[in-house]
This record gives sequence, structure tokens and C-alpha cells, in this order.
Amino acid sequence: MQVKLNVIVGAVAAVLCGTAMAQDLVVKIGHVGPTSGAIAHLGKDNELGARMAIDELNAKGVTIGGKKAKFELLAEDDAGDPKQGTAAAQKLMDSKVNGVIGHLNSGTSIPASKVYSDAGVPQISPSATNPKFTRNGYKTAFRVVADDVHLGGTLGKYAVKELKGQSIAVIDDRTAYGQGVADEFEKGVKASGGKVVGREFTNDKATDFTAILTSLKAKKPDVVFFGGMDAVAGPMLRQMKQLGIEAKFMGGDGICSGELPKLAAGTMGDGQVVCAEAGGVEGESKKSMEGFKAKFKEKYKVDVQIYAPYVYDAVNVMVAAMVKAGSAEPAKYLPVLAKTDGYKGVTGTIGFDGKGDIKNGALTLFTYKGGAREQIAVVR
Repeated sequence: MQVKLNVIVGAVAAVLCGTAMAQDLVVKIGHVGPTSGAIAHLGKDNELGARMAIDELNAKGVTIGGKKAKFELLAEDDAGDPKQGTAAAQKLMDSKVNGVIGHLNSGTSIPASKVYSDAGVPQISPSATNPKFTRNGYKTAFRVVADDVHLGGTLGKYAVKELKGQSIAVIDDRTAYGQGVADEFEKGVKASGGKVVGREFTNDKATDFTAILTSLKAKKPDVVFFGGMDAVAGPMLRQMKQLGIEAKFMGGDGICSGELPKLAAGTMGDGQVVCAEAGGVEGESKKSMEGFKAKFKEKYKVDVQIYAPYVYDAVNVMVAAMVKAGSAEPAKYLPVLAKTDGYKGVTGTIGFDGKGDIKNGALTLFTYKGGAREQIAVVR
């Protein structure tokens, strides 16, 4: 009799356990970034930011619409390639993700945004800065950083007003990001009364810049701006040194990484490089950011490169909208996400305007001394 009772109790417990598990809500969050190729260190940095947010959300036991949510991260590699990016986007749509964080590059974020828009799935990029990303009329596209109009224009003004650049050269890698930020930089230089003495271009996989640098050297630039990523900027800095070009070197967030001194192989002089990160942390937010970086280092045994904190905030902003809407269904939480305003993240206060751009986006200007990044100022 006792045996039968134990069997019955066990069966009831199994049913109850199964019922509880059935009531759990599985929420799939997609993340896309270049985790292979020349800028894999940046893509992995972003992905780790997403994993950190997902792990913490699961530990907290978040409920959405009365159900305990179990968050799953579906990570895809786009290798920084637009075609691979759209393929990764479609794969996530086929997997029925509830939302997407990414992509890292503007060149992959822009074409992928149509895939997400067609499916009605929200996408928050932590790092795509080309203005076109939020100018296609897609209601599903958002970003948590300032765009290139602000970034490039600010750097252009800084080159003229603060660095006293008299003859400024511009190089870009012909990607959506690189050419976009270089164009805005050039506009900023001219608007500030500066002179651009040369404009050259390369590509995002190049390693030899002798021809374009030799051409620019003849024009005696005192500032060289590069629109592109750190994997190209490092070798470019080495070759500038070899050719005896002593100009200040500037760039956007793509070069503003912890890896740049290594990629430049020790050829960077203190204060030679000035770059800007499309985000800004000041005041009380500094404590949150430092706390995040410490937790990140403890968890993953590596330092933050650039955008892991912005990925972390993007995941949490998306989930906060789900909680507020009482649903993880894209169509139901998207309108709530679009109205996000005053969210306190580790990167500062987040709110979106009508286009999906961050409100009052900040920039942080950096230089490098002793092989380490050093903050110059936060600009809004």
C-alpha cells in the first residue's frame, strides 16, 4: 500500500513539476556581431556583454505577464560582412527570437534591419552609428549610441579648434561606417573653418597603405583622420611612423579600443591618437560603469573593449519593455520599447526619439598614454 502511495505521490509531483515548467516563459534574445575575422575581438566583447545580461536576468527570476521568464541567447556571427549579416538575421527570424541585439557594424546593421522590420521584430544596435540605420522608416530599429553626424562632426570641430589642425587629411575604408563617419568629420572640419588637404580610401581588409600615405605625406598634414576599425588603424599607424609622418591620428569609435596600442605594435606616441566613443558616462553613471567593468573582468577574465556595456544595457532595456508590456511578443512590447524614456543603465540614461535614436546622445573623447586609453572629455 505504501509503495502504491509513493508511486501516486511521485506521479502527482511529476505532473505539478511539469505544469510549473510549462508555465515558464522561454524568451529568445538574438545577438549578432563579428566573432570571426579581423575585428572578432570587438564582436566577442559585444557578445559577452549580452551573455552577462542574460545570466543576470535569469538569476533574478524576472516575470513577464505573470510567468517566470527563462532567457536564452541565440548568438550569430556576421563576420562584419553585409551578406552574412542578412543571412544571420534570417536565421534568427526562422528561430522565432523575441528580439535582437546587434549588429555591431553599420554595414551589417542597415541591411539586416529590413529583415527584422519585415518580421516585426525589434532590433537594438549597441554600436551602429551610420545615420541611415534609423532613417529607413523601420519602426523596429533602435540604437543606444549617438550617430555619425554627432560623432564625426564633433571630431572635425575638435581637430580644428583644439588640435589646431591647419592641414587635415582624411582616409576611409569604404564601409558604411567608415565612409559615413569620415564624411561627417570632413563636414565638421570645413564648418569650423579648417582645410582638408587630401582624401584617400582603402578597404577594411587592407594591410599595406604605403601608396596613400606617401601621397598624403607630400601634403604635409598635421592631422590624419581614419574612418574605419582598429584592425586597419593599427597597421596604418605603424606605417605612418615608418614614413616619418608625425601627424596627430584621429578616428571614431571603431579605432577607440583597448587593442589599438597592441595593433600599432608600440608605435603610438603619448597623446598622438584622439578618438571618440559614441556614448558618454559622467557624474554618478561613472560608478555604474566602473562597477560593470569590474564584474565583467571578474566573470570573463578579460577587459571590456568598447561596447559590451552598451550591449548589456540594450538587452536590459528590451526586457524592461517586455516586463512593462506584460508580454514578450514583439508586436505587444514594441510600442512600449519605442516609448522608453529615463531608463537608468550602466552607460547613462536611455530614451528613444521618434526615429529610434537615443535622446541627447553623448560622446566620450579619448587619447592614449602609456598604452592605455585616457578620457579627455564627455561631449553632448
